[in-house]
Amino acid sequence: MYSEKTIQLFLDELASKAPTPGGGGAAAFAGALSAALSSMVCNLTIGKKKFAGVEEAMKTVLGKAEALRQRFTELIDEDDAAFTALMDAFKLPKETEAEQKIRSIAVQEATKKAALVPLEMMHLCCELLPLAMAGAAKGNPQVVSDAGVSAIMAGAAAQAAALNVHINLLGIKDRGWAEDKFAQMNRMLQEVRESSEAVLKNVAKVMAGQ
Repeated sequence: MYSEKTIQLFLDELASKAPTPGGGGAAAFAGALSAALSSMVCNLTIGKKKFAGVEEAMKTVLGKAEALRQRFTELIDEDDAAFTALMDAFKLPKETEAEQKIRSIAVQEATKKAALVPLEMMHLCCELLPLAMAGAAKGNPQVVSDAGVSAIMAGAAAQAAALNVHINLLGIKDRGWAEDKFAQMNRMLQEVRESSEAVLKNVAKVMAGQ
């Protein structure tokens, strides 16, 4: 499991000829980094008398950030498993008409799964941005830049995941299903862009002393 490996080993495997981890795993890792940064802002705010008024709110944010960090970490492995299952489906025999039918069904189901994993990442990225905003608006201003980086990483994770959603949806024969997922993908991309920009504007105001 990639979640149990060192960062160096993960990066070495990412850079290798092996098909996994790939862009999907990198997207999940970026999401985990965003969550971790929001947790950092919370941990550097909670327990300080100066921020007693927002302590309970930041504890709530911390709980959500840690849950998201765990889920994104799991998704690194789930993306790997989904891709491996898709490759296995393509390797199924196709000599007879019956085998071709079985293979086609398996490929379609595996392709849907390969699209749904990064689509979940996008949903979670939409949950990351409010946490980054809370850190920027209520957290310790000395680490407000980290809240901004959290937003940037969430945006990068969403865009990276969207590419993986897109490429898999191209192979789906059920176009109604695919178009629904395309619509979800585009809505979330827009939401993440707008939310990320809002966080960064807030960060800029705090850094300017406003």
